[in-house]
Amino acid sequence: MLHQLLSIFPGIGTLFVQDPVIAFSRIGLIILGFTLAYLGFKRTLEPLIMVPMGLGMMAVNAGVMFLEAGKIGTLIIAPMVSETGPLVDIMQINFLQPIYNFTFVNSLVACMLFMGIGTMADISFILARPWASITVAVCAELGTFVTLVIGYYFGLTPGQAAAVGTIGGADGPMVLFASLIMAKDLFVPISIIAYLYLSLCYAGYPYLVRWLVPEKYRGIEVEIDFPDVSPQAKFIFTIVAAGLLCLLLPVASPLILSFFMGVAIKEAEIEPYQKLLENTITYGSTLFLGLVLGVLCEASTLLDPRVAILLVLGITALAVSALGGIGGGWLVWFLSKGKYNPATGIAGVSCMPSTAKIAQRCAFEASPYAMIMPLAMGASICGVIVSAIAVGVFASTIGLVG
Repeated sequence: MLHQLLSIFPGIGTLFVQDPVIAFSRIGLIILGFTLAYLGFKRTLEPLIMVPMGLGMMAVNAGVMFLEAGKIGTLIIAPMVSETGPLVDIMQINFLQPIYNFTFVNSLVACMLFMGIGTMADISFILARPWASITVAVCAELGTFVTLVIGYYFGLTPGQAAAVGTIGGADGPMVLFASLIMAKDLFVPISIIAYLYLSLCYAGYPYLVRWLVPEKYRGIEVEIDFPDVSPQAKFIFTIVAAGLLCLLLPVASPLILSFFMGVAIKEAEIEPYQKLLENTITYGSTLFLGLVLGVLCEASTLLDPRVAILLVLGITALAVSALGGIGGGWLVWFLSKGKYNPATGIAGVSCMPSTAKIAQRCAFEASPYAMIMPLAMGASICGVIVSAIAVGVFASTIGLVG
């Protein structure tokens, strides 16, 4: 009777035939998925990612069933299938398999998101204080390089250490791209950890800014002079920068092209494309990104012992990058003789526009007259570009280390 009951409800029945570690991990991940979705609903974490990710995590660990030949699996996704024959077969069964194989493993989803990010990037923000923005962005990349070194001494290969180090750039699409290029075997856990931690950082970074930047400095009012640059000059700068960066770092050219394509469309004021990228492409990609990342959180996939190392390295990368960005803000404040708000430094951690909003919110709490959003956006846009350069340099040179 019990056997028949468990066969009718295989989601429960499989818990009793799997390894106990996997079974308990499934239960834990179902609870975690519910928690993430609820925190997204409460706006404690980023709802655009966390709601679909949490639901996907719950579904993939609850919806386990008995398949042919006594195998156990789901009808959602099988990320470890790579041979052509089985892959074609499974794409006719698992409903998210085509999206995973045609948009994730070739970085298409990352590139589509970068096009959307490009349409939100205004070159004028960089031109307002170019050297300040570049300085902060470079300093905010500190976590990437520190984690690369630490990860190597933790036993990861140079490519794996570099891939997890890119979490320090706080740019989700960049992490997807880097892990596929340099650590394909760890693509799933690195991507999941990156997006989980990015959402947690949105909640934690404001406290770090308040701790490291006293209120009187967070309230510094900054005069912002936007240079009188013609749309033609900004457009030419955009396409020349794209061409030059692709020439120097061809391995990162898909992301570079995608980002500057979005910027070029914005500067050329091609409204149909701009609306398409800002709304349909960006939000559609984000939805499927969160959903696929959630269903990749299957218990047996995440029981790789290296995941524990990645958890430590991921939070290290983001914490050190935040410290570096705020340190860069203080450096610019010192060099400008107090004519720069050091809270802007957190925006160099390039999760645009979230970190720029954090900087502005922290400044506004100290003074309602502290308008630093334009400078923060400039630092954040530079952060995106610097992160792409870092990934390109890593991917081009990491094979020389061994």
